[in-house]
Amino acid sequence: MSAATGERFRRRIPRATYRLQFNRDFTFRDAARLVPYLAQLGISHLYASPILKARPGSAHGYDVIDYNVLNPELGTREDLDTLAATLHAHGMGLLVDIVPNHLGVMGSDNPWWLDVLENGPAARYADYFDIDWNPGRSTLRNRLLVPVLGDMYGVILERGELKLELDRATGSFAVRYFQHLMPIDPREYPRIFAGPRPRIDDMLAPEDPNRADFESLLDAFGRLPPVSDTSAEARAERYRDKEVHKRRLVRLCERSPALSAYIAAVVTEVNGRVGDPRSFDTLHELLEAQPYRLSYWRVAMHEINFRRFFDVNDLAALRMNDAAVFEDTHQLIFALLEAGIVDGLRIDHPDGLYDPRAYFERLQAHWLRANPDAGPLYILVEKILATHERLPDEWPVNGTTGYDFANLAGAWLVHGEAEARMTRLYRAFTGRGSDFDEIAWQSKKLVMRISLAAEVSVLAAQLDRIAQLDRHTADFTRSALQDAIVETIACFPVYRTYISERGVSDEDRHIVDWAVSVARKRSPAAEQSAFDFLRAVLLGERPGVHSVMTREFAMKFQQVSAPVMAKGVEDTAFYVYNRLVCLNEVGGEPKRFGVSTSAVHQSNQERLQHWPHSMLATSTHDTKRSEDVRARIAVLSEMPDRWRRHLSRWNRLNRAKRRVLDGRRAPSRNDEYLLYQVLLGAWPLDEREAASDEFRERIQAYAIKAAREAKSETAWLNPDEEYERCLTDFVARLLEKPERNAFLHDFTKLAAHVAWFGYLNSLSQTVLKLTAPGVPDIYQGTELPVFALVDPDNRRPVDFARHAQRLAEIRDCLSAGGLEELLPRLMQHWREGLAKLYITWAVLQLRREDPELFAQGSYEALRATGARAEHLCAFVRSFENRFLLVVIPRWFARLAGGEPALPLGRGIWGDTRIEWPQAPPLARFKNALTGEAFTLAVEEDQTAALFAGDVLRRLPVAVLTGR
Repeated sequence: MSAATGERFRRRIPRATYRLQFNRDFTFRDAARLVPYLAQLGISHLYASPILKARPGSAHGYDVIDYNVLNPELGTREDLDTLAATLHAHGMGLLVDIVPNHLGVMGSDNPWWLDVLENGPAARYADYFDIDWNPGRSTLRNRLLVPVLGDMYGVILERGELKLELDRATGSFAVRYFQHLMPIDPREYPRIFAGPRPRIDDMLAPEDPNRADFESLLDAFGRLPPVSDTSAEARAERYRDKEVHKRRLVRLCERSPALSAYIAAVVTEVNGRVGDPRSFDTLHELLEAQPYRLSYWRVAMHEINFRRFFDVNDLAALRMNDAAVFEDTHQLIFALLEAGIVDGLRIDHPDGLYDPRAYFERLQAHWLRANPDAGPLYILVEKILATHERLPDEWPVNGTTGYDFANLAGAWLVHGEAEARMTRLYRAFTGRGSDFDEIAWQSKKLVMRISLAAEVSVLAAQLDRIAQLDRHTADFTRSALQDAIVETIACFPVYRTYISERGVSDEDRHIVDWAVSVARKRSPAAEQSAFDFLRAVLLGERPGVHSVMTREFAMKFQQVSAPVMAKGVEDTAFYVYNRLVCLNEVGGEPKRFGVSTSAVHQSNQERLQHWPHSMLATSTHDTKRSEDVRARIAVLSEMPDRWRRHLSRWNRLNRAKRRVLDGRRAPSRNDEYLLYQVLLGAWPLDEREAASDEFRERIQAYAIKAAREAKSETAWLNPDEEYERCLTDFVARLLEKPERNAFLHDFTKLAAHVAWFGYLNSLSQTVLKLTAPGVPDIYQGTELPVFALVDPDNRRPVDFARHAQRLAEIRDCLSAGGLEELLPRLMQHWREGLAKLYITWAVLQLRREDPELFAQGSYEALRATGARAEHLCAFVRSFENRFLLVVIPRWFARLAGGEPALPLGRGIWGDTRIEWPQAPPLARFKNALTGEAFTLAVEEDQTAALFAGDVLRRLPVAVLTGR
């Protein structure tokens, strides 16, 4: 192994990552300046949002338009090389987020998409996109639906908003609609000049040779192979000749001002005159002759013939299962990997891929061919797992991006015994009786009826074609088949199965059987045999010559069930069911009201065994609420009676702030219930910030987004402006100055308690993330408390200078006065947030000093005994002769009787002990956070014990090291 390869191998598995969101306001150069701070913090890998060329002004980078060019808004290749060199100089590496499922389309800047618009099925890149060129509707045969218009097509046309134009530099005609460019098929250029147009005789003399050349050129354009001819010979001829003809047109216009003026006059005539509908006939006829159909954006909800990312019309899915597509989309990424600039990948939305496992295998094979000595490529996948689901063992990846851990850690902080009371309270306040499963089922059916109806319709047509091939199933109506598809997807317990050419796994068979069984029971009036047929097709149990069609249907079905789960559950049901919204997180299950400590241990042990290098996240760019917001809201489960009393008062105090619209309350009781939780979770620690216009505007923006996502009172597709005005007015009145606002006076009392206990929760959550098996990730800025809501709120700029200054204060304090000076400040001045930063820094130093212990160390759950045993999670990590003993409390409000006291010492913990059966003969441990030394009392049966009150004497969490 070469020295360079060896260094890359050492950087391959991260020790701890730090996620940064790149955009035009935060570039490679900005990140390079941040590296020394991240190195001091103890980070091993910068974890970057997508860095490839995206739409201009993209705030996130997931709308890639060119896979083989860096995003110029982030910097140059030299800037990226400088960032990588800076990372390497600090012993760090770089993980990059890539987006193989889809890319940004529409607009005027994606060359592959523009190629498809110009050349239709004959385009070089036609097979790169997942387009159905032969859908059920004849008007879309060999045509691509382009749903970009802001109104009905005819209205837009006759308003003169569609403008034909000639690019005189390239000789290309196109129709422009604001920022969108739709190239004209060159074979149809003669149509522009046919019929009643400005007379060419008036502008070009018959004997003018340029006129003859122009007429000859139009004839040549008209003889191009049609877009329907996809043979290799016709395609080559079309591409060769159309460019030759365009260059001739450019030269003709340059040579003849008169011809150029004539063309301009014709274009003006074709573009029509507002107020004269007939004047737009020619432009309409020209557009009808194109290999695309322009439409109102709403049409895509029910009729679309290309696969999208969820329901986003300007993100088109790619056929990544095609080897040519894979090669053309990964050239730059592999070049960066092989140059040692990038060390690992995060794969966005793998559930959108036709065959995720095949994609991962292709990634690894490509990497290992070029780097046979380097070991497998480090890959993380943004796979959203159900609580009962496991990442497929066959996937050659290192794990997930950590939503599973985030939900586990968050649920552990929730007091499960309060579930019944919290449920009664929620139902009493809102009047809603449905449980979460019912709401999720209804929400999935809603999105299949509205935003994803087109995708379901395509599946139904595909299943219908299969049914018609067999006399035993030919009598199924498409309606019955579509009903079976909708009901089954609505009952799916996971995002998708992974049926492929390799067959059907036992797990996939179980999922399909379960979903079909539940769907059948929920639909007694439906055609029951249609469910049997659907099941048989999905599981490949229709023997005969149609196996290719059935397998294709099953794999397409999987690509639809995933977005239905995402849009129906995460982006709808999670905003409808608001019992305790800290549980409503990506990949979460709000019905799971808390988890046991044993469940945490089991999950940690399984991760160590199967996915030891999986990511551990607590906040991401996609979380609904930041980790600190969720940690606060969890506190409400510890004080349901107090929460009920405050709600009752607030309901009374805020009566005058509400309005009634057409007999309905505005805001609704459900939206109001959500708002109170969100305010408690996001309430600023600084009173001036709480009183600021910025905070009010953030909450108002969140309230609108949450209400639209819920789709109960307003929606993205049909915003109810009056309801939304009532909602924002309600927020504004809630936040009026407390001297004239009795609600706020009462609210801040509870907010202070929740903030304190939420902060303690956050410390526990942080220690669990930093010490459990896996690779901890810190989302930008969250090493200090961050009270952020769903995007775009969680993507606001971070004041990194402040963070670096805070870390410097901690280090300076340790240098000057040591832990004796620092520790009292951490908890007495907890609003500064320094305890979270200190603990993060201190544990990351341990990870740096002993990476093998954290990466390879065993995991042993420890037993807690005594009156407060249920409040503790304790475990030991060990490697060779080195040990890490971790003690993490929860339910701090119950510990302290609801009063904001420090949960320290035996006065709180009493007789509670941590017991280590069959402990090794260790004499002493040292608390890495407080510097305290401990001697374990070893009993006759070799059980070592520590009193919780001793180990939790100076800080509410403990991380002990021993040899």
